[in-house]
Amino acid sequence: MRGQRSLLLGPARLCLRLLLLLGYRRRCPPLLRGLVQRWRYGKVCLRSLLYNSFGGGDTAVDAAFEPVYWLVDNVIRWFGVVFVVLVIVLTGSIVAIAYLCVLPLILQTYSVPRLCWHFFYSHWNLILIVFHYYQAITTPPGYPPQGRNDIATVSICKKCIYPKPARTHHCSICNRLVLALFFMNPTWLNNCVGHYNHRYFFSFCFFMTLGCVYCSYGSWDLFREAYAAIEKMKQLDKNKLQAVANQTYHQTPPPTFSFRERITHKSLVYLWFLCSSVALALGALTIWHAVLISRGETSIERHINKKERRRLQAKGRVFRNPYNYGCLDNWKVFLGVDTGRHWLTRVLLPSSHLPHGNGMSWDPPPWVTVHSASVMAV
Repeated sequence: MRGQRSLLLGPARLCLRLLLLLGYRRRCPPLLRGLVQRWRYGKVCLRSLLYNSFGGGDTAVDAAFEPVYWLVDNVIRWFGVVFVVLVIVLTGSIVAIAYLCVLPLILQTYSVPRLCWHFFYSHWNLILIVFHYYQAITTPPGYPPQGRNDIATVSICKKCIYPKPARTHHCSICNRLVLALFFMNPTWLNNCVGHYNHRYFFSFCFFMTLGCVYCSYGSWDLFREAYAAIEKMKQLDKNKLQAVANQTYHQTPPPTFSFRERITHKSLVYLWFLCSSVALALGALTIWHAVLISRGETSIERHINKKERRRLQAKGRVFRNPYNYGCLDNWKVFLGVDTGRHWLTRVLLPSSHLPHGNGMSWDPPPWVTVHSASVMAV
């Protein structure tokens, strides 16, 4: 009965709306009619923007901070080149001080075996730092190919609307998908850290930390002597000013430091403070990075896995990372160590070998002892 009634009332309501619309158009001025139409169009647009079955709090926050993201992206894009130059200049200044100020001092005090050890270790460490930093800033992180339908994907990227393979994430600075994204374009690297340059980035952090610790520890005695000399220079300058103010020219002037001695002492203090601060900051980043590698996850996957772990714990289930093969095997996969000889040729010496896999399919190498369950993860 209700169905028949709705069928009868439906055409009547439609005819009534058409009559009212025609009468409204005849009586309403064109200006007011345009304003009303714009108002209705605006309401429809607002509803279409707010309505999204896949939306939520994250979508609203992203939309609100989009101007901030645009400003930061454009600023960082220019700052990246500046910071890369700054890293090169600071590293070059430390090397120059080591050759011009430290080397003449240790040649007079160290024994021959100790000099040989410092010579080989310092140059080995420097070569690894330069090699891995160059590779990290010049090697593309890896991007999923576009226009191919034979790639296994797990979702669609909400920002660029492209199919997203497993462990692939969107970089807002590069504005594209990156394979196994670990860092979104660090300013002092000017490049995203992904599947193909992840090892170079970690190796640079590790060997740079070793080099800074080596310089800080090795120059500790020189730093103390240089700091004491600088304090003495300040006191002598103060006494000289007092002597000039009192006009006591008949007194014997205090011994002064030469320009070269002043530059040497200040350079040694600069070397120690810079290396110590970089060793603390970069060492903390390297340790955190090593923990993530031991767990078989990236910095972005750490947050995703943490949410997934809580969600499954609420249901009484246990989360298992499908890319965690055990601590030792995780390091072997990450460093590309297939045999025992590779610890020397691929870790302790410069090597440009490619990582395992292509960044889109994550089948474990055949020598991995522990295989995780086949789980799709984003």
